[in-house]
Amino acid sequence: MKADRLVATLLLLQARGRVTVREVAQELEVSERTARRDLEALTTAGVPVYSQRGRGGGWSLVGGARTDLTGFTSREIGALFLAAGPLSASPELRAALRKLMRAVPAPMRPHAEAAAKAILIDGVDWSRTAGGGGPHQHTLERAVLDGEQVRLGYAHPDRAPGERTVHPLGLVSKAGRWYLVAGTEEGLRTFRLSRVTSATRTGERVRRPEGFDLAAAWRELAAEVEQRLTAATVRARADRDALPVLRQLLGGRLRTGEAQIDGRVEFTADGPSVEVLAAQLAGLGSRVEVLDPPEARESLVRLGRSLTAVYGGHKEETHSDSHFPVGTYYTEDVSVPVMSANHG
Repeated sequence: MKADRLVATLLLLQARGRVTVREVAQELEVSERTARRDLEALTTAGVPVYSQRGRGGGWSLVGGARTDLTGFTSREIGALFLAAGPLSASPELRAALRKLMRAVPAPMRPHAEAAAKAILIDGVDWSRTAGGGGPHQHTLERAVLDGEQVRLGYAHPDRAPGERTVHPLGLVSKAGRWYLVAGTEEGLRTFRLSRVTSATRTGERVRRPEGFDLAAAWRELAAEVEQRLTAATVRARADRDALPVLRQLLGGRLRTGEAQIDGRVEFTADGPSVEVLAAQLAGLGSRVEVLDPPEARESLVRLGRSLTAVYGGHKEETHSDSHFPVGTYYTEDVSVPVMSANHG
């Protein structure tokens, strides 16, 4: 649009002091004729722009005049670049940051540049597991913004991978992981972006629910997941030195009481099932003793027998005696099948 070009031209003049028609045309990717018309339009609109012919000439702002097109304070500029810096992988955001940098008054520019480089996000954790949004994040971002349906390939943790057509409505980042909120034939669902295997835009328009609000929809979906993650509770006691491990393992699902006479600490913990909680606590060995419910203690007995069969040299026991869900011994694993089975 012409208005956008005029603003971009003015910002270019402010940033460089003096420009030629050719430089404006190259920077804005327009013809030299269009660039000249835009410069003349600025003059007609009352902007103090003048041209100087001859060698070393060009177009300049009279007396180095400047205008602050942003209205931002120095702190606001810093906060904006601080937030956008780690996310500037997309070409659109990089271009936007460059344009904004030109609009920032000169005294604020060093602060903005420092803020843009102050934070780095490494998407691979120490176990070499990649986090973040995965290779299809940009495609899904564009689909959300353009309101276009997507043929989505998805690797379900508890069933065979499949494809389905979804209506992308928004993206949510939760604890460093990205999720797509989308409409499906079964209603609103969430899809973890790291499990998306393919994303092909269909060209069809998204059917957006009337009055849809992403924040409200996510709160409702997240509440369902959290309810499933806390469906069971166990009571146990642990050695004091096991508490840091328990806090890391269970997070906010752990509630500790007062220390007992023997120095052990009683606690309660929530999880998606008694079996999963028992399996999580089993890794701490004798440092944790589960008190109830009885089903949790029975699960630990079965797990102990299964481990003894493998490592204790007693071949009469088999793996089938354990009945423990595969891949659900850690909090991170537990959240995956629960969300995926019920939300895409």
